[in-house]
Amino acid sequence: MSNYPLLSLSIWVPIFAGFLVLATGSDRNAPLARMLALVGAILAFVVTIPLWTGFDNAKVGMQFVELGSWIPRFNINYHLGVDGISMLFVLLNAFITVIVVLAGWQVIEQKVAQYNAAFLIMSGLMNGIFCSLDGILFYVFFEASLIPMYLIIGVWGGPNRVYAAFKFFLYTLFGSLLFLVALMYLFVQSNGSFEILEWHKLPIALGAQIWLFLAFLIAFAVKVPMWPVHTWLPDAHVEAPTGGSIVLAAIALKLGAYGFIRFSLPIAPDASHELAWFVIALSLIAVVYIGFVALVQADMKKLVAYSSIAHMGFVTLGFFMFSAMGVEGALVQMLSHGFISGAMFFCIGVMYDRVHSRQIADYGGVVNTMPKFAALFMLFAMANSGLPATSGFVGEFMVILGAVKFNFWIAFAAASSMIMGAAYNLWMYKRVVFGDVANHHVAELEDINKREFLILALLAAGTLWMGLYPQPFTEVMHASVNDLLRHVAISKIQ
Repeated sequence: MSNYPLLSLSIWVPIFAGFLVLATGSDRNAPLARMLALVGAILAFVVTIPLWTGFDNAKVGMQFVELGSWIPRFNINYHLGVDGISMLFVLLNAFITVIVVLAGWQVIEQKVAQYNAAFLIMSGLMNGIFCSLDGILFYVFFEASLIPMYLIIGVWGGPNRVYAAFKFFLYTLFGSLLFLVALMYLFVQSNGSFEILEWHKLPIALGAQIWLFLAFLIAFAVKVPMWPVHTWLPDAHVEAPTGGSIVLAAIALKLGAYGFIRFSLPIAPDASHELAWFVIALSLIAVVYIGFVALVQADMKKLVAYSSIAHMGFVTLGFFMFSAMGVEGALVQMLSHGFISGAMFFCIGVMYDRVHSRQIADYGGVVNTMPKFAALFMLFAMANSGLPATSGFVGEFMVILGAVKFNFWIAFAAASSMIMGAAYNLWMYKRVVFGDVANHHVAELEDINKREFLILALLAAGTLWMGLYPQPFTEVMHASVNDLLRHVAISKIQ
């Protein structure tokens, strides 16, 4: 299968499908738009499956490589490739796109074609980020992916959608401008090359590495988001439609974390060691402090949004302890968070579609009228708390295990957040689901339909698969993680 342009297909099939859906026009053709979007999303997922089945776990370096000249004058190439790290996120992104199209099937009634097209086009653009091996190509996809999300929040969002969309766009754009400056510097230092893999080999002085690292840190920290540049995320989540929240949490937050792996650590390895304490400190603040912030939220979406910031703190913590256990745990946490956070936001969306409220106080006794939903919601709430046998436990446990070897007190602080996670997740679940029926809105609730059950069942399967048998995921990333850590360690020695 390596002779086929699988990576190009993973990028352009959803983009082409998105424009095809867009061509259906007005809402008179909404049923056709929905069906085309679903077929396009499923096809886009199917073309990524050979990446998994044909991947050589023992091989170090990029696989399924595609190389062609794009802008010869500036030595910019259409260069694609995936390793054991990026390949998994291409699959996750394609899978989540199918979920999102199904999630908006009955809920979105206006501008249906434009809504589905935005998600399909964004899916292709984000696959482009994970596959790009040329700096400018990466940057183009990185910036272009902002546009569909900006429209999704601004057009189909809540009452304060315009404010949330502008805040999201301005925060992320500011970080991206510093990223562009860093790319230009690397272009000059590499004698006119935008090849990311060549930048990994550049002998850059420590002083210059520190400036590069700081530029990368600001750009990627906003995307993760890390404390204190996290304030755009709760606003974006609260105002975004359910599909927007799912993609934002499951995929978009991973772009910043992926940037650390592809740029910060390999291009500025010495600076990564020098400033690791700073990133670890910010990560621990996110893990511990943001957990307390989540505990006092009255809005379910805000609570899950803050929990996402705390969980992504585990990711950046794992990266900067420079151990295979920590980095692989962080990557597993990224994948796991895609399933769990997507499911949590969908569960909140299911209730919102029926009651039109996200306030915890407006619920109570949901289990009495929605028993199937309550059972699945409990699975995801427990997984979000890090329950063993779910994917939420595996990544956090691996990061904590890596932290024990690095520094006991860092591990202790990180582990304490699991207690806080259980507190805010179960406290929310108790008030929303258990007890007597709180009001007539809850009394009139109908349990999940077949479409909603299918979506939650697919996400539950991913959550339990990673929780019970994570080996297929860790095996894929093992060689790439070891190669990255070897590179960072050798640079430190030199």
